[in-house]
Amino acid sequence: MYQFFLNGMLFPVAPASLSIKIQNQNKTVTLINDGQINLLKTPGLSKISFSVLLPNHKYPFAQYISGFQKASFFTEKLEQMKISIKPVPFYIVRLSNNQIVMASRQMNVSLESYELIEDADKYGVDVMAKIKLLQYKEFGTKKVEFKQNEDKTQATLTEQRETSTAPGVGKQLTYTVKEGDTLWIIAKTYLGNSKRSGEIYQINQTLLEETAKKYGKASSSNGWWLFPGTVLNLPEPGF
Repeated sequence: MYQFFLNGMLFPVAPASLSIKIQNQNKTVTLINDGQINLLKTPGLSKISFSVLLPNHKYPFAQYISGFQKASFFTEKLEQMKISIKPVPFYIVRLSNNQIVMASRQMNVSLESYELIEDADKYGVDVMAKIKLLQYKEFGTKKVEFKQNEDKTQATLTEQRETSTAPGVGKQLTYTVKEGDTLWIIAKTYLGNSKRSGEIYQINQTLLEETAKKYGKASSSNGWWLFPGTVLNLPEPGF
C-alpha cells in the first residue's frame, strides 16, 4: 500500500501511476574539426505529474487520517497551496500492516498547476485531479559588508540563507498535532530526521495509546493514529 502526501495532506486514493521527469542540462558542443563533445552539468529541476481521484463517497479502499472528507476539502487545500506562493513538501510512503516500511521521493515542490475533471460516465460524483509539481531547491544570496579597522577597509563576505527558528534549547519541546500530521512528518520537520519518529512514540506512548482508545481505536498502532489537539513531548532536535 502506498500513500501520497502533499504539504502533509494525504490523498485518500493513491494515484495509479506517477511520472517524474528529471531535466537534463548537458550540452553538446561541435568543435572546429566537426567533432563533438558533451559538457556535463548538474541535473535540472524534476517535474512530477499524476492524476488522483478525490471521492465524494466514503469508499472502503480510501484512506483518511482524521475522518472522511469530501472532494471539496482537497480542492480547497490545493487552491491554498497554489495562491500561497510557497514550496511544500511532497513524499510517498510505503506501508505494510499499517507500519511505514519505506519513504521515498521526498522533495520540496511548487504546485505548478492542477486540473479538476468531473465526468459522470467515468467518475460518477467523484472528481479527478490532474496535478503538476516542480521540484524546489533553496538558494542563498551573498552580502558584502565593509568594516573599518585601523584605517584599513576590510570586506567580509557572508552568506545569507533561509533559516527556520529552532525550539529553545534547555526547554521541554512540545508540539500540538494538527490535521494531516504523522510521527514521520513531525520527526522530519522538527527533528531533522524522519527516522526519529520512533523516539517520539516512545516518549508519548502512554498518551498516544490513551488518546487512541478515547477515539474508539483498539490502539494507536505504534503512533500511526494521531488526533488533532494532542500535545506531544519532543526529544532534542538534531540528526
